[in-house]
Amino acid sequence: MSQNPIHPAVAQWLQRPFGTLDEMVRVQAQVQPGHPALVLDGRTLSYADFDRQIDRVAAALQRDGLRPREVIAIAAGMSLAYAAVFFGALRAGLAVAPLAPDQRPQTLQAMVADAGARRLFIDAAVAQHLAGVAGASDVPRVALDDAAPGAALSSWQAADGARPAPVAVQPDWPCTLIYSSGTTGLPKGITAPHSYRWSALQMFQTLGYSPQSVVMISIPLYSNMTLSSFLPSLAMGCTLVLMSKFDAGRWLELAEQHRATHCMLVPVQYQRLLAHPDFDRRDLGAFRMKSCGSAPFAASIKADALRRWPGELVEFYGMTEGGAVCALDTRRHPDKLHTVGRPLPGHEFRLIDDDGRELPPGAVGELVGRSGVMMTGYHNLPEKTREAEWFDAEGRRYIRTGDVGRIDDDGFVVLMDRKKDMLISGGFNVYPSDLEAVLLQHPAVAEAAVVGVPSERWGESPVACVVPRAGATAAEAELMAWVNERVAKPQRLAGLRFAAALPRSEIGKVLKRELRERWLAEA
Repeated sequence: MSQNPIHPAVAQWLQRPFGTLDEMVRVQAQVQPGHPALVLDGRTLSYADFDRQIDRVAAALQRDGLRPREVIAIAAGMSLAYAAVFFGALRAGLAVAPLAPDQRPQTLQAMVADAGARRLFIDAAVAQHLAGVAGASDVPRVALDDAAPGAALSSWQAADGARPAPVAVQPDWPCTLIYSSGTTGLPKGITAPHSYRWSALQMFQTLGYSPQSVVMISIPLYSNMTLSSFLPSLAMGCTLVLMSKFDAGRWLELAEQHRATHCMLVPVQYQRLLAHPDFDRRDLGAFRMKSCGSAPFAASIKADALRRWPGELVEFYGMTEGGAVCALDTRRHPDKLHTVGRPLPGHEFRLIDDDGRELPPGAVGELVGRSGVMMTGYHNLPEKTREAEWFDAEGRRYIRTGDVGRIDDDGFVVLMDRKKDMLISGGFNVYPSDLEAVLLQHPAVAEAAVVGVPSERWGESPVACVVPRAGATAAEAELMAWVNERVAKPQRLAGLRFAAALPRSEIGKVLKRELRERWLAEA
């Protein structure tokens, strides 16, 4: 995609082999001080004001004795203060652990402890959430909204005009500590070094972001997918329109009002926006680039977005742990909407079997990836880190994705399913995604998820949870029979239930473990 003009000083920084994101914000504040950086709930923060806020936070952290490579944690909703604290920590050479504020209080506290956080930044809602949890007050707190227990940010941060001591951040220093969704046990902390974030910024430039870009950010900031858009957008000098909570109607209103040009959304958000009655009435003609990631993106939804939504649409496939990233330019490759695209330049995927042996192209196996965007490892979990790594015959390190797939003759990656979600029924591999694709072809089905449950006869059997379309009249038994007529015998559903909604995480991933537990409990 063609690049928008950027300031020569910014272009010079981007050509460096390494830099930091907070330095890029400093440059933006120098070359376009009055340009809007962040917009939220009617408030606007210019790049000059944002840079001053970053300095005040960094200076306060240094005043409190925090040293480079130590960690702060943030557990709060979207706010301008959240953004300033995040970048302020980076400017002081610290790593940031953004935590999901809606985690169970005990899990939230355990993540703070696991990260070794020296400070915990919260808001009133999280303070109430943590009330009464043993050990929850061990880490000094700072209240982003001045309403929670602990030091109020407005009085804690250094005086206006304060400048922190310069820190020579190194590429291998930790930048972010992102905790996984934690569907089994305590979430794992994924340590991404500064080199990871700088490499991601270089990749980001291909999407045409510039100071003329207006970027919609509507996913919580603890999500690595959000950060993959949020952090580089600020480094590139864009205007970011933030939403405290996603609402399809409000999103469309804001996108039209601010003449949004770019966004990164998860598949369920595309689905809800395209289904909203206001979608075709809103003027979205300013859009130049839309991107998607984080969860399986149905080919039918991609096709609908291409038909009805101006601008380019690129799907990304990758992991928070890094490894390799695929991109699918949907407008250039409309015949490949069933894939997640091809690896980006400098990114490489290979296929391995259950014993770690490399498989030839065209075979079905687990994808492992390698690039400049790779985690250092799982925090405090060396054994889990080793389990996530694969080394080729030359000793080069790859990250295991846990996804089963294949690479077609054109080099496009076709995902089959999560390895842990695949089930074996009567000795045959059954991929839930195949069955979900069949279900979504039925006009009565809005959403569908398939999981495996124990079966005395077959070992495991697939069952489906379906969200019916409004006004649909198909019965559960009728729909199950319709599916089973169209699939192989081992794939036949053993059960199907309707539900008002599928359980999802904040970034739109279906919580299949929760679905499985519900099914077994009701059975």
